Amino acid sequence: MKNYLQKGENITLPAPVALASGAAAMVGAIFGVASSDAAQGEDCVFVRIGVFTLPKAAGSAWTPGQKLYWDSVARNVTVTIGSNPAIGAAAAAAGSADTSGSVLLTGQIV
Repeated sequence: MKNYLQKGENITLPAPVALASGAAAMVGAIFGVASSDAAQGEDCVFVRIGVFTLPKAAGSAWTPGQKLYWDSVARNVTVTIGSNPAIGAAAAAAGSADTSGSVLLTGQIV
């Protein structure tokens, strides 16, 4: 098919803020994990599918398969829906005091 561009599992987008390799971010409706360091506005390859250890909001436990959301203000993964977009699901249990957890990103547009 001559109009096909790419799978979209990895996509180059401008970094919305300064990012270190492995940091998560929302770029419009696209959520991904930076594959390298990038200054704000600099092109960065974001990985949209896979299992990643990401920062977790303290105070709530995760169960495997639980739907998870991105808090763009706190820059962490949360179980709180509110205005936070869904980004994937818990790939493993996480305790309420844990500061990070395993997140399965499915590449969905939020």
